[in-house]
Amino acid sequence: MLLTLLDIILPVFAVIGLGFLFARRSQNAPAMEFINSANVQLFCPALIFSALLANPFNPSTDWVLIAAGIALIVLPGLLLWWVAPSGMQRPAFLMSGMFRNTGNMGIPLMMLAYGKEALGDIIVLFVLSNTLHFSLGLWLISHRQGALVWLRNPNVWAAVLGLTCAQWDVSLPQSLLTTVEMLGQISIPLMLFGLGVRMATARLQQAALALRINLLYLLAGLASVVLIVQLLPLSSLWINLLVVSAALPPAVLNYLLSEQYRADPDTVASVVLMGNVLALLVMPLVIAWTLAG
Repeated sequence: MLLTLLDIILPVFAVIGLGFLFARRSQNAPAMEFINSANVQLFCPALIFSALLANPFNPSTDWVLIAAGIALIVLPGLLLWWVAPSGMQRPAFLMSGMFRNTGNMGIPLMMLAYGKEALGDIIVLFVLSNTLHFSLGLWLISHRQGALVWLRNPNVWAAVLGLTCAQWDVSLPQSLLTTVEMLGQISIPLMLFGLGVRMATARLQQAALALRINLLYLLAGLASVVLIVQLLPLSSLWINLLVVSAALPPAVLNYLLSEQYRADPDTVASVVLMGNVLALLVMPLVIAWTLAG
């Protein structure tokens, strides 16, 4: 069990650590904007399309996972509404607690833990989170002005295209499929490396508040999973995916959006950084628990 756990955890945190060290050793401030933009606009959509094409997902039969993925985002927000701390603006607090790091950390961790055959389900959870982040999350943080921004999100349209091609069994040239797969393979390690760079450039302020907030997030996520499992007929794999998703740290995108809309960005940055540091302890325990179950 220990060796299996190390095989899952070490590659993920090793790539994050390399990004962190590379940024720390750089004489100039790392300029990741272009690389991150390419990842979001090109590599990640390619991963989503190729994964859904290779692992067909049927919404008519697998709607339970979609419902569970949506509930795992909405329920923590409802629970956290009643415990918002005075040291952080409520919209920023809610958004950071609802949207976890399902991309940078979640995809590689869950794929290594549960196998490539689970990648289609993992991608569905990521696309749901990404879509709601750019609709519901942006609506929260932008004073209710950003509900339709998700229509410009390439990850959403890559998912729609992948699902459509898989359902209709569209035959695509092998050269095109190979190109898309190669682009998609860039995405995961680049997500992890970029996360390490972001952690190296972020500042941790109000550590006690950031720790308390992350513990509230974990409790809200755990309570939500317990409720979802009671209400929906989920497979054991789907339950494991939900448990890991609920334990993930807040998404780095929360900081970027809070900075853009001036919604307590310094506090959000500290919460995100503390959450990713805390993940060094939390994620191995959660992965080990799901594998032992």
